[in-house]
Amino acid sequence: MPKLKTRKAAAKRFRATGTGKIVRRKAFKNHLLEHKSSNKKRNLSKMAIVNERDEDNVRGMLPYL
Repeated sequence: MPKLKTRKAAAKRFRATGTGKIVRRKAFKNHLLEHKSSNKKRNLSKMAIVNERDEDNVRGMLPYL
């Protein structure tokens, strides 16, 4: 069998935790930050776990994750 190719765009956006879950960055933290509260911006900085419904799709794009 040939090697499977990794979707490089997905590789830059997702990574696996030690327990095998996939984490992602949250949206809404790249611009228009002036009116957002410090608390909101701090919470947006944290990583989020990918929803179980989307997990199979992400794993297909990252075969060696």
